[in-house]
Amino acid sequence: MIKIGILGGAGYTAGELIRLLLNHPCAQIVFVNSESNAGNLITDIHEGLYGETELRFTDQMPFDEVDVLFFCFGHGKSEAFLREHNVPSHVKIIDLAQDFRLHSPHPCEGTFLTHPTPECHDYVYGLPEINKQQIAQASHIANPGCFATCIQLGLLPAASMKLINDDVAVNAITGSTGAGQKPSATTHFSWRMGNMSIYKAFKHQHVPEIRQSLQQVQGYLDAAIDFIPYRGDFARGIFATSVIKTEGVDGCDVIATYKDFYKDAAFTHYVDKAIDLKQVVNTNKCLVHVDVFDNKILVTSCIDNLLKGAVGQALQNMNIMFGIDETAGLKLKPSAF
Repeated sequence: MIKIGILGGAGYTAGELIRLLLNHPCAQIVFVNSESNAGNLITDIHEGLYGETELRFTDQMPFDEVDVLFFCFGHGKSEAFLREHNVPSHVKIIDLAQDFRLHSPHPCEGTFLTHPTPECHDYVYGLPEINKQQIAQASHIANPGCFATCIQLGLLPAASMKLINDDVAVNAITGSTGAGQKPSATTHFSWRMGNMSIYKAFKHQHVPEIRQSLQQVQGYLDAAIDFIPYRGDFARGIFATSVIKTEGVDGCDVIATYKDFYKDAAFTHYVDKAIDLKQVVNTNKCLVHVDVFDNKILVTSCIDNLLKGAVGQALQNMNIMFGIDETAGLKLKPSAF
């Protein structure tokens, strides 16, 4: 059994991670750390787990008892945590924050494994569709962001054809769980219901990791990713559209490339007809569809932001790291309605 510790155990992502791990055939949760909830039942916070577990939160962190740690911290806290705590070298880490997603531009030397910084670290970017071999050999994984996962999975096959040569217009709408569990002015029900709004237009923090992956696959990237995020009137999921400008491309070749690019992917699937958000909610799937209009390619992609966009992908990465079935614990079904 893979023995697991969870840090930052009170948020939405940790709750979903616990739910998945409790039903994983090869995993055992050793501890769930939350200093503010220490001693309380997990179900006091994650009430959807009633009847599933009697585990309690703890303020202890017995690193020597686990094989892997999941960091479910807010952004910026993982680096600070690693500066203050010595995690044994044999313990693998999967970080769900954004601290280590971007590669260092230069090789790093010295003690960065013990005290990494965002500029100097050995974390592998955990997108299995392009980095599966690196993930299998890694000790430390930076789990991709939710918007980044959905958008780049829509664009990467086009990048493999070297088609990202002009600015790409991206619009994506996300559910309220993408903002985390702590209530805010833009997440409470009476504001969100029947409403839409944009935020962080052209400046979203996930754009650099999208650009990083596109450059990895295409070999260069001179175009801008003009991303406008929307807050949606629903709890779970991300639905994205991306417009790629190109000339002289054959639509059949584009579709064939998309199908071939994901033919061996465990959870990302090309679909021949228009896709809907409900087809992926409560699953670890990403669905992708392409329409070609003259000199424009319209790519539609969708995921569940808490699963393929967060803990589902993190668990997929864990499975790859430990050499077990990539889909273990993740064979989830969408709702019929």
